[in-house]
Amino acid sequence: MIPHDRSSQSMSPLLEIRHLNLDFGTPEGRIHALRNVSLDVAAAEVVGVVGESGSGKSTLAYTVMGLLSENADVTGGEILFDGRDLLKMPAQSRRSLLGDRLSMVFQDPMTALNPVRTIESQMIDIQHHEQKSRSEKRDRAIDMLHRVGIPDPQTRIGAYPHHFSGGMRQRICIAMALLVRPALLIADEPTTALDATLEVQIIHLLKDLQREIGCSVLFVSHHLGAVAELCDRVVVMYAGEVVEQGDVRGIFRNPGHPYTRALLECDPARLKRTTRTLPTISGEVPSLLGLQKGCIFSARCPQAFDRCVQEGPVDYPISAGQTARCHLLEEKRPVSA
Repeated sequence: MIPHDRSSQSMSPLLEIRHLNLDFGTPEGRIHALRNVSLDVAAAEVVGVVGESGSGKSTLAYTVMGLLSENADVTGGEILFDGRDLLKMPAQSRRSLLGDRLSMVFQDPMTALNPVRTIESQMIDIQHHEQKSRSEKRDRAIDMLHRVGIPDPQTRIGAYPHHFSGGMRQRICIAMALLVRPALLIADEPTTALDATLEVQIIHLLKDLQREIGCSVLFVSHHLGAVAELCDRVVVMYAGEVVEQGDVRGIFRNPGHPYTRALLECDPARLKRTTRTLPTISGEVPSLLGLQKGCIFSARCPQAFDRCVQEGPVDYPISAGQTARCHLLEEKRPVSA
């Protein structure tokens, strides 16, 4: 077993995203889906990406994997994986990393698996980089199914996806993603389609397997509790921008950006008394068509002032390794906890 060692974070990052910009072309105009996104994922580190729907979390994950639609256009920035820029690699070289050094667990276990092929054939095919016999690959697949909690894997490996529940399908998807022992696993909201009990089980399973294999994980989620349980660091995204990032404990105990605080206040797990009305963030996520002036969160921020509307903020340090993109941090104005 490879221990989860935080000292690995001092090494050169496995994944470095630098000033990434991505647009989608639409009949209404260009949607600036990602703007100046920068983050690192160190070896054996778990980094959570959180934010509302439409914040760009999944778009970021798919951009790293190179699984974008035809109308997507990366207009600037770098995605360095093991020091190599994925955006400049030949298409064949980049594809060769998928299912080998890079692996992904998709959001919906109901559609992630091929419905007309057995689990066995799909798990054997995903090991195409391995120079092993079919029987050896089958044995490895059975062992991984056992490790993710599939009962009677020797028999059930011959079944089809529709023979399994949603929770079991997601376990199979995790088994397939980790079967190749990737250096980086990207998990795109892997618990969204599951009930609360299964969600806890899947989070614990991911945590145990990550520690065992020693891979890095980029964990995309809207569930703050899951991020707190699984991740070392958190990246908070809003409307295509990274507005805050830092250590899990620092983010949850001392959030520096008004949006991060609003997200935490909306977490049902933080409610201290029973209520019929859950807290929400007033307003709506802004349109990403055209260029935005000022802070992207200013229209919904209760602490916004004139500068927020006129000038986009830069990243300001809060503590070691924690930064937030908010003018209040420079103005030294009192920020409620």
